[in-house]
Amino acid sequence: MSATPLKRTPLYAEHVAAGARMVPFGGWEMPVQYTGIVEEHRTTRTSVGLFDVSHMGEFEVEGAGAVAALQYLTTNDVAALQVGQIQYSVLCYDNGTIVDDLTVYRIADDRYMITVNAGNIDKDWAHVTKSTAHMKDARWRNASEGTGLVAVQGPKAEALVGRLADRDVTAIGYYRFERGNVGDVPTLISRTGYTGEDGFELYAPADGTAQLWKALLRAGRAEGAAPVGLGARDTLRLEMKYALYGNDIDETTNALEAGLGWVVKPAKGDFIGREALEKVRTAGVRRRLVGIEMVDKAVARHGYLVKKDGHDTGIVTSGSYGPSVDKYIGIAYVETRLAAVGTALEVEIRGQGKAAQVVRTPFYPSKVKKAS
Repeated sequence: MSATPLKRTPLYAEHVAAGARMVPFGGWEMPVQYTGIVEEHRTTRTSVGLFDVSHMGEFEVEGAGAVAALQYLTTNDVAALQVGQIQYSVLCYDNGTIVDDLTVYRIADDRYMITVNAGNIDKDWAHVTKSTAHMKDARWRNASEGTGLVAVQGPKAEALVGRLADRDVTAIGYYRFERGNVGDVPTLISRTGYTGEDGFELYAPADGTAQLWKALLRAGRAEGAAPVGLGARDTLRLEMKYALYGNDIDETTNALEAGLGWVVKPAKGDFIGREALEKVRTAGVRRRLVGIEMVDKAVARHGYLVKKDGHDTGIVTSGSYGPSVDKYIGIAYVETRLAAVGTALEVEIRGQGKAAQVVRTPFYPSKVKKAS
């Protein structure tokens, strides 16, 4: 039986022409790197990197029942959103574990968009439509195939997008958005990102995404703008301790142990997983997701065991060299009693215990502009 063909984003041809190394990711054929992970990472931290994130999914829901549907589906308080505002949140199963993490956009009084992870599009679509089928006046549309998404991240991102936009992007606050044209392409300009740098995520029609991408590269060439692949996207988000679905959070984890309790708002009323999460909160979490720094020079990779005094105490979920901090860093679930900053641990790597310790996160200070 032949394997399911990999999907391609509207920018596939641009990646191939630029010499990107393409790899399978979440059912898509995506660029992992162009010139090198460390170089692309540093370009984003010092100048501006362009990321193709068109593989992400976008669902729209509208109608008088849209806010009620999202309140029931997500852990955060959607009713608190103003038009033009964005919210980070989580979808849960009844047992409190995570279906996906996502962002919620309030497009109009009775219209919203949610952005979900690429590998979860089909699962999430089934979850949101089935879970709200009993609710009136909430009409769903899967806009994923018709939508492209380009992230522009780094200290020079604002200036680059500003030169091509038909509006003042400096006025767009963090986790806010406006509609406009960027490079003559109709765009939802969202001040969000996954790198810890200031920047934007630009939603555009799929058939206009290549035009937008090329306009950004041309306009940013003088200050070193460059395309960035999944490899550097991963090291950038790791330095911020941003969770990656499938690595750090999944259907076996809950938001409280993952450090996402700040997006769980039981006071808003009923939502899927509320009762289970309240039981976890009352009992106390048994483990916590923490940042670790390797004392011994070694890479703590996903799935490696974490030990204390020879006993298994947790597991690494993400790990790599952090180019901006020049250290080997990771994220791991450990028993709550061992989650304090400064706790000495070991990571089992190829049968040997390598010294590590729990450290404060983020590993690298965020540069996002949070004032709005």
